[in-house]
Amino acid sequence: MNSSELRFLVDVGVGKGIERYLREEGYDTKVVRDIDPRMEDETIIRASVSENRMVITMDKDFGELVYHSSMEHS
Repeated sequence: MNSSELRFLVDVGVGKGIERYLREEGYDTKVVRDIDPRMEDETIIRASVSENRMVITMDKDFGELVYHSSMEHS
């Protein structure tokens, strides 16, 4: 898989170094901090699904949220 095929949505708690690295490597990367730093987890998940992006997060609640709510995810 090459960098044009992977798309990421980086959550607020992830360091800016990761954002910078992904962009430098050519990955299509959006950052929650730039969109809305107060974005709710459910909204982040829905955005990732609608834009076919993988969420990068340090927040362990995402797994629980997806598992218990049966939310669609990517």
